[in-house]
Amino acid sequence: MRALALGLTLLMAGAALAEEGKWRPLFNGKDLEGWTPKIRYHEAGENYGNTFRVEDGVLKVGYDPEKYPTFNETFGHLFFNEPFSNYRLRVEYRFVGDQCKGGPGWAFRNSGIMIHGETPQQMTKDQDFPASIEVQLLGGSGKGKRSTANLCTPGTNVVMKGDLFMPHCTNSSSDTFDGDQWVTCEVEVHGNGVIKHFVNGKLVLEYEKSQLDARDAHAKSLAKDGDLMLSGGTISLQSESHPCEFRKVEIMELEE
Repeated sequence: MRALALGLTLLMAGAALAEEGKWRPLFNGKDLEGWTPKIRYHEAGENYGNTFRVEDGVLKVGYDPEKYPTFNETFGHLFFNEPFSNYRLRVEYRFVGDQCKGGPGWAFRNSGIMIHGETPQQMTKDQDFPASIEVQLLGGSGKGKRSTANLCTPGTNVVMKGDLFMPHCTNSSSDTFDGDQWVTCEVEVHGNGVIKHFVNGKLVLEYEKSQLDARDAHAKSLAKDGDLMLSGGTISLQSESHPCEFRKVEIMELEE
């Protein structure tokens, strides 16, 4: 009887591990079902200029000239409608074509994955970026090193190597990816604990204790009962003036 009970316990544990190790697609390859756009100067839910679209099974970020004669700092984000806390997120992305006219120089071949973010409904109409942790995606310029899966912190801070880290961005140790090659970026998130960035399977950055920045009035207003610590939130993909594509966006939820 004890052996049977032990066997059942091991079987249940094995089933739990199998479920935990299952990848779930967030992008269905057909449309934007389950996602909400929020583009600066527009209301949540308005996909201005068809900025985010699905073509040939690929989620694309594009800027049609009739809607974007100039970019005019019209930064956008596409939010998945479900929040997450403990997970692995895997994205395959690439940069294509030319930057939208009027896009800032720093946004050349620049996009990002926002995690631990606020909801699109919490953003103000003219807000440029959600308070969140950004896994910054950069393409090479063909001139020297330009890492990807960097860290940026709009309205947030993190702890790195035991110290509160307050600079807005810091580079990862990744390789440089020139041209239009597909790159796999994976983010391992443990609530308010450790967050790790991987590029093509290689660990390139690590930090912990994500938190809202009390110096930012909007971010501070999102704190619940004054608690600045972030243990979960939305996931979103950026529109920052350079066309890019995502052919895979999937998640594996983890136990705490």
